[in-house]
This record gives sequence, C-alpha cells and structure tokens, in this order.
Amino acid sequence: MRANRRTDTKPELALRRALHRMGYRYRKDYRLDLDGGRRVRPDIAFTARRIAVFVDGCFWHACPEHGTKPAVNEWYWTPKLRKNVERDRVATAALIAAGWQVVRIWEHEPIEAAVAAVVEMLGSRGGARDASKPDASESHDSERERDGGPPAPGESQPVVTVPPQSVALVDAPPANSA
Repeated sequence: MRANRRTDTKPELALRRALHRMGYRYRKDYRLDLDGGRRVRPDIAFTARRIAVFVDGCFWHACPEHGTKPAVNEWYWTPKLRKNVERDRVATAALIAAGWQVVRIWEHEPIEAAVAAVVEMLGSRGGARDASKPDASESHDSERERDGGPPAPGESQPVVTVPPQSVALVDAPPANSA
C-alpha cells in the first residue's frame, strides 16, 4: 500500500488547479491542531475563512455509489474501511465544533460541480474573489488577508454543506455481506 497517495491525488490536484486558476489561495494538506488534542489534515484549507475541503476517494472512504468491497481478505478490509468512515465523521464533527465549515467531495464528482460547491461555501464566508483582479497575496503577507479575511462577527454556527449532486458525506459504513 506504499503506492497509495495520502495527498496530491488526481482529483485533488484538479480541484486545486481549478481553484487557483479562479484566484483562490489556500493551504494544502495543512495540519490543524484543534481543541482536545485532535489533529485534522484537510486536503485544502482556507484558514482565515475556516473552511476545510476534503476530496474523498470512493474506495478508501466507502462511497455508497462507487465504493467497492474487497472479496479477498475481507477480515482486514471491512474493519479498515469502517474505521476510515468513522474517522471522517469524527474529524468533521471536531472541525464543526472548532468553528470550521467542512466540504466533502467524492473523487467521482465532476470537477465543475466540486469547484461550484467550494466556491459557494467560500462565497458564504466572506465573498468570492474576482479572478481578473490581482491576488491579495501579492501585496499582503498576512494569512488572514491572503485568505479573504475572517468570517463576519456574529455569524451563525457553521454546518456541513451538502449541495445537491456535488458533495456527499459518508452516511453509513459499508454493509456487512456476511
């Protein structure tokens, strides 16, 4: 399993390229140390806007639509994939409790839908960027300014956004075929 990438997968790279082309700046594979000692590494993090984006692989995160269940070594894979799904839920809950918004995108989603989901979330947390204007990171060193500024004071409690047909959360672990 050494060849399986933790970061820089093809769907993740495609999403990052599209966001960068639109003028958005972000942190990739950025470690977040949350309260309670919990550590989470979103694939893409907009730190000032407190938005975490995960690009989940269909196999590793048990996609209900495309996730496959291995027939060989089921004793190993079933609990492993179930733990991955549970870890995703715990990470999402910890991020929400820390004031972050979470976007989870399946690898099989079209890039246009994935970009639209992220841009929609970014727009709800401080305005979208105009790609025709110079990037703020060219003239500002502060991470907060580069990322578009903090969320508005008194903003409502963040929730996991699941736009129809573009973002999905893992609802349940894979069913046991015993």
